[in-house]
Amino acid sequence: MSKRRIKKVAVIGSGIMGSGIACHFANIGLDVLLLDIVPRELNDVEKAKGLTLDDKLVRNRIVNNSLQAALKSKPSPIYHQKFASRITTGNLEDDISKIKDVDWIIEVVVERLDIKKQVFENIEKHRTPGTLITSNTSGIPIQFMSEGRSDDFQKHFCGTHFFNPARYLKLFEIIPGPKTSQDVLDFLNEYGEKFLGKTSVIAKDTPAFIGNRIGIFGIQSLFHQVKELGLTIEEVDKLTGPVIGRPKSATFRTVDVVGLDTLVHVANGIYDNCPNDEAHELFKLPDFINTMMENKWLGSKTGQGFYKKVKDNKGKSEILSLDLDTLEYRSKKRAQFATLELTKTVDKVIDRFPILAKGKDKAGEFYRKNFAAMFAYVSNRVPEISDELYKIDDAMKAGFGWEHGPFQIWDAVGVEKGLELIKAEGHQVADWVNNLVAKGFSSFYTVKDGATYYYDIQTEKFLKKPGQDSFIILDNIRKSNEVFKNSGVVIEDLGDGILNCEFQSKMNTIGGDVLAGLNKAIDLAEKDFEGLVVGNQAANFSVGANIGMIFMMAAEQEYDELNMAIKYFQDTMMRMRYSSIPTVAAPHGMALGGGCELSMHADKVVAAAETYIGLVEFGVGVIPGGGGSKEMALRAQDTFRKGDVELNVLQEYFLTIGMAKVSTSAYEAFDLGILQKGKDVIVVNKDRQIATAKAHAKLMAEAGYTQPVKRKDIKVLGKQALGMFLVGTDSMNASNYISEHDQKIANKLAYVMAGGDLSEPTRVSEQYLLDIEREAFLSLCTERKTLERIQHMLKTGKPLRN
Repeated sequence: MSKRRIKKVAVIGSGIMGSGIACHFANIGLDVLLLDIVPRELNDVEKAKGLTLDDKLVRNRIVNNSLQAALKSKPSPIYHQKFASRITTGNLEDDISKIKDVDWIIEVVVERLDIKKQVFENIEKHRTPGTLITSNTSGIPIQFMSEGRSDDFQKHFCGTHFFNPARYLKLFEIIPGPKTSQDVLDFLNEYGEKFLGKTSVIAKDTPAFIGNRIGIFGIQSLFHQVKELGLTIEEVDKLTGPVIGRPKSATFRTVDVVGLDTLVHVANGIYDNCPNDEAHELFKLPDFINTMMENKWLGSKTGQGFYKKVKDNKGKSEILSLDLDTLEYRSKKRAQFATLELTKTVDKVIDRFPILAKGKDKAGEFYRKNFAAMFAYVSNRVPEISDELYKIDDAMKAGFGWEHGPFQIWDAVGVEKGLELIKAEGHQVADWVNNLVAKGFSSFYTVKDGATYYYDIQTEKFLKKPGQDSFIILDNIRKSNEVFKNSGVVIEDLGDGILNCEFQSKMNTIGGDVLAGLNKAIDLAEKDFEGLVVGNQAANFSVGANIGMIFMMAAEQEYDELNMAIKYFQDTMMRMRYSSIPTVAAPHGMALGGGCELSMHADKVVAAAETYIGLVEFGVGVIPGGGGSKEMALRAQDTFRKGDVELNVLQEYFLTIGMAKVSTSAYEAFDLGILQKGKDVIVVNKDRQIATAKAHAKLMAEAGYTQPVKRKDIKVLGKQALGMFLVGTDSMNASNYISEHDQKIANKLAYVMAGGDLSEPTRVSEQYLLDIEREAFLSLCTERKTLERIQHMLKTGKPLRN
């Protein structure tokens, strides 16, 4: 990577996309200059205040309103609201000269070539030579944008296509212009991966590039298939959602969120600019789409699209679905298919595809048609839109949230089986796929020595996929590096003396087998290794303890067994903290309940930026019982400072548990006391997380890690704190803010965090707090209301409030 440093960026255009990009650069710690146009007339508020068009407040109104709207939106574009202070706003007349001081200028104005060229002409008057200049466009040819600009401008210019929302979607397409320097492309490719946390893909300058060319084909294909197969929009969303590793919003709900007009704009662009595409006619919009466009049924932005939210006479909300035959809204219909039932016991999405392709019902027919069309289409896009097939898979996973790309799905179905499907549906496959089979190869990918190799159509050989050296891909090393396995975990050797304990349970819940696996991992690491990482690369780190097991024991009144199970959990957490080797937790996605407790007991946490972590046990009628309540009392004490009102500090930690607070990013977890400043670290690119966690474990071991001494010095406040908490919960119950059962749970937590009803502040041990925590947890498990809450959670996946 070149020595180029990015300290400050300018974003030109503050719409949804521009503000989102500005926020994400602020997320990673950069100064951002966000500019937009000057309003041409006053609005009513400005007139009432007596302002003029010369007032700065007016001149920066568009950019300030856009940024504030973005910061208030959900999900938030920013990791922490205080990061917004890194963004300075301005306008394109008064502040354009400030771009001379930035290292990278990103243009994000309206998708019109004439306007973009005007902006570039203005930028070149003020830009310092050597500054990166890129355009965020979803489809305008890059080659046309820099025409007429200086050689230095064109050398440092290319397209950088972020997907919306910029914080959450990982795809970062880099599209070279005719004169873009290779150094610039290499720099942006690595910067996207390392600093922005993206999957960087260098694309060719073809219509819609890679992600949208394939993604819009897939959606357009479904638009045509839905009528052909007589499917409802609910059925299509059921078939194209989580069951095949796609987002819950699936197809039609995703279009509603993105906006039908956005999709139509890109589809029309492909139709107009790709006359030789073999699926050209597929990009022509069906009649029902044209009608929806005429009616302004564009989705969420207009209040209705394929779905419409209404309220009945009683004020109860209902989501209606669009009937594509009558184009009238109706109540949602439940979608059910026998083929999907066959996949319910198949946890890994990749293993479901062969089953789906063999389905005997309408779902099976849908998948065969869908797979055949997609497989044929992507085969014919190599080398048109990309010389390497893996880039197509990377783009679909990172830009559209697919768990597996088209070629990976084809591998799962079987290359020859895929060819049969293509032939049966009357599609044409690219010659290079037939050549691959003729050479005796049976897949597009293979794994060797822990690395992924892909079939290269130029050399007709398998080449190592670039960029893997900074990653550890557990899928690739699981079998070859396995040290131990049970039904709950796999323990792998990461090399350099570091083990990894990877959860394998459903939703990575923590039950007996997982706890046994964690203890085994610590045993192995203490005997023959140098350190332990607890991490995985599933959708979520862990959603918590196995509440089904807790429910069964409590319902059967097996309290001795439940007591032993909770003690085993607590003891395992304490082993994470007090083993003779360093332990590093690597949470990402949801790290709730027990997943949070485990993280809090590791020597260090290496969290992905997108980590939603918290102690949520109140939702099922209990308190954290795996050391979480104890740990919050301990951490409150560790933050007591001279002059602090200790009760107020303790109350903040109490409320974190009592309100079941969950961070909306790893950065917010510092505010909650779940992550600790100066100890825990955050990585923006989740793909690097296990490798980074391993590096920290190794560093700690090499620095001479010493087993910590168990704490016996925790200051608890006793009756002084307990009284305050009990008065508070009584008042909240009296004002109907919480129920009697909520009050009972809160009082149990108060007892633990106060250290019991001790007559004065006292120093106690961790074990003392663990014992009263366990006692409180067990007493709540005897409550009928608690069992009702757990049962509700098991049935619906949502907490019940009494």
